[in-house]
Amino acid sequence: MSEQLKFSTAGFRSILADGLTAQSVQRLAYGISEHILEHPFYGFDGEGYKKQCAQNAVKQKKPLVLVGFDTRFLSKELAYVAANALAQNGISVIVSEKPLPTPVAEWAVITEGALGAIVITGSEGQYNVGGLKWISFYGGIANNEIVEDIEKRIPGPGAQILKASSTDFGHLNAAAVTKDFRKEYLAHLEGLINTRALKQSHLKIAIDPLFGSAKYYLRDFLEKHKITVEGIHEGDDVLFGGKTPNAGPVSLTELKKLVVAKKMHLGIACNPDCDKFGLIDPDGNWISPNEIAPMILDHLVRNKKRRGRICRSVITSSLVDQVAKANGLMLRDTPVGFKYITDLMISGQYLMGMEESGGIAVAGHIPDKDGLLACFLAVDMLATEKKTFKQLKKDFYKRYTPLFDQKVSIPKTETEINRIMERLDIKPPLSIHKTSVWRIDSTDGFKFILKGGSWLAIRPSSTEHLIRIYAEAQDEKLPAVLIKEGKKIIESIV
Repeated sequence: MSEQLKFSTAGFRSILADGLTAQSVQRLAYGISEHILEHPFYGFDGEGYKKQCAQNAVKQKKPLVLVGFDTRFLSKELAYVAANALAQNGISVIVSEKPLPTPVAEWAVITEGALGAIVITGSEGQYNVGGLKWISFYGGIANNEIVEDIEKRIPGPGAQILKASSTDFGHLNAAAVTKDFRKEYLAHLEGLINTRALKQSHLKIAIDPLFGSAKYYLRDFLEKHKITVEGIHEGDDVLFGGKTPNAGPVSLTELKKLVVAKKMHLGIACNPDCDKFGLIDPDGNWISPNEIAPMILDHLVRNKKRRGRICRSVITSSLVDQVAKANGLMLRDTPVGFKYITDLMISGQYLMGMEESGGIAVAGHIPDKDGLLACFLAVDMLATEKKTFKQLKKDFYKRYTPLFDQKVSIPKTETEINRIMERLDIKPPLSIHKTSVWRIDSTDGFKFILKGGSWLAIRPSSTEHLIRIYAEAQDEKLPAVLIKEGKKIIESIV
């Protein structure tokens, strides 16, 4: 195991029993403890936390941290290790009784007036991957400033302090208390969903929690509001059925079959910690987040009369632009990574934030992405409009122009990636596929917007040695052509 523990864009993540061990969780928890006890803004005596408490009329005599876990192998036991380390530092701890979705933990942080939450989760990684997410008091994943502060406070593997906490799996410090946050969270969602329309809709919805934390939420909420539910993968399986549980089209093959076989109105799914979602239409087709996010935005504006600014990652579909422009909503691009969207959602000025990989945040909830809410809003849209998904889609594209997108990832060394980015910065292409480059957006990598509105984007992955290429156009065949051009551009450099 490496002596240095580093966070990625959504927390610490590593292979179970390699980088993720009881000791590494202890070390991370101690780093977090020092952060919340000492940081001048995000800590217990910090300006930011005090302001949050004043706004919510919350008073805490000592630091409070929530601890949760997903359905992965040993996640609960590692959560207890984290809770014990926090308690050892004099921090009050509430541990979730059941597997806790990340968005539920974020919501609970705000409602409990906590300094933050630790969630032991591998998110949508393979079965042997685990991790730790730190959620700060504002109800979102830790930003760059927080991460940098925690990392420098993490003790080394030989630190004497590590011996003070029990690493006994299954043992929870007597000072910690437990709680089930599910009932209160689902009651909160009822204020965001037209439950009356749900009860009158006679909808049939297929669910696939992918053996993750959503199994405690999807069925309960829908059946309470008279929706007929057919489900799969609601049991326990730490191997996730042998698939990578990412709510993408490959992982949802069995949900597709269920939707078609049972003639369901929609299929909904969440990845194991519920920060992302996947949808299947009645014909068994996976619905791209680039399509459903603009449709949900349109639903919020037309049917719920919601207003506010919109933010989206720079490589999210321009279909969002059409909906925003048609409704007079200001739109802002962010770099890739939902933490940038969260920073804007915290301001209270934004109605919705979205990213192309399946993340949606909505005002009046948490400032971070919530796959559970996204699924329920899709069902809410069907119930409110009293139409099939095919009818909704047809009506939507009477108002807006359809767009088609494609993306690929290409492995490259760090040296090659740096060379590609430097060359594109110094000498970018002025035309692509015999079409002039109208504008270059360098918010994250390079997005070449062509005359006519089509675009090609090239950016490095922030977590892997990959170059990612994205393309979008009105012509269904053009994205593949632009992707091919993007590959040529890269290969000409390296």
